Amino acid sequence: MDSQSRHTALVKELQAWCRGEGLDEAYSFMVLVPEGLEISQIEETMEVIKVFGRVRVRGRAFNEKLNRLTVLCECKEKVEPSKVPSEVLPIGGTAKWKIVVVSDGPVLSESSGLSENAPSPLENLLGNVGNGSSAESIIRAVTDLLGKMEKPSGENSSYRRLRLFSGTLPTPTGEESFEHWLEHAHLMVEESDCSAKEKRRRIMESLKGPALAVVKAVRTADRDVSPAQCLEAIESAFGSAETGEDLYFAFRLLQQQPKEKLSDYLRRLELSLTKVVRRGGLPLDGANRARVEQLLRGAVHSDMMLVQLKLRERKESPPSFLELLSEIRNEEEYESSRMKLNSSVQRVHANADMDSRQLDIQALKLEMKELKSMFASMATQSCQTVADNNSS
Repeated sequence: MDSQSRHTALVKELQAWCRGEGLDEAYSFMVLVPEGLEISQIEETMEVIKVFGRVRVRGRAFNEKLNRLTVLCECKEKVEPSKVPSEVLPIGGTAKWKIVVVSDGPVLSESSGLSENAPSPLENLLGNVGNGSSAESIIRAVTDLLGKMEKPSGENSSYRRLRLFSGTLPTPTGEESFEHWLEHAHLMVEESDCSAKEKRRRIMESLKGPALAVVKAVRTADRDVSPAQCLEAIESAFGSAETGEDLYFAFRLLQQQPKEKLSDYLRRLELSLTKVVRRGGLPLDGANRARVEQLLRGAVHSDMMLVQLKLRERKESPPSFLELLSEIRNEEEYESSRMKLNSSVQRVHANADMDSRQLDIQALKLEMKELKSMFASMATQSCQTVADNNSS
């Protein structure tokens, strides 16, 4: 593949990557760097190019053909291809990094099968309509065209990559903690529709240091190790050594903290319960009942709300986590609104009482003033009488 074809392929990869990550092409670019670099090193180097402004790394993947990491970056300033250099010399480095941006001209994806001068399938279709094509053939052609234009899936599709994890403690800046990384990795393995090989690759490209060494050892022993087994190996090496029974016992000891909302306590329960089920401490079909039972046992500061939700009567047919969370949040909103209303009513009563006391004080002041006037008048009359008696 010549340099022009390679560059075109990289631009297409950048476009697909931006689409998968939900980034604007006008504020994104891709840079090819060696392995082993920290995210902070990449961001600091790319911010040397002033036309980018602030730069943040949004994803990384390894390109086997180029033996380089392709790094997706998002910048603050709009990318102007004419002002962006094709390469940059990293800080303290000797080998330049290649920069890929989306040019002003259209770069068409391979899935479209279009070239700049060739007629599109839609143009061919419209041309054939005038040549006596049947309605059935037109519908079939439109269906084929839409199928080709759909976003590709599987190994060639873009995806939200896992954050970096090395197993080093304390967790270095730019890396994910073990619990968060494992949760996202499980979601990727369970929800992604790509092949097992692609899932395993996604896991390995997000690892480094001790964590990567663990998976490499497992893969050396079994080249076809499944993604789930890779996660089991990571969890065995860096996770808690507690068994499913130990985790279930800890789950049963969780209690609501003072001033902790019931919804927050439920979320904390769910994190613990998920670990219990994953470790085999409780069958999945018993999770809903266990959740309600522990909520009734451990929610020691929300007795009235539990009565309102009637959870004791629903233990035989318990709601799911999302249903229960929705009900609790609705009840909390109702309680919050009622407390605000009571507070407003109390302020009104307090103001009314204050006004009543002010009126009483004003009345007393008026009475005192009248009494003072009365005493002054009586004193004047007494003095006048004494003066009259003395003169006579």
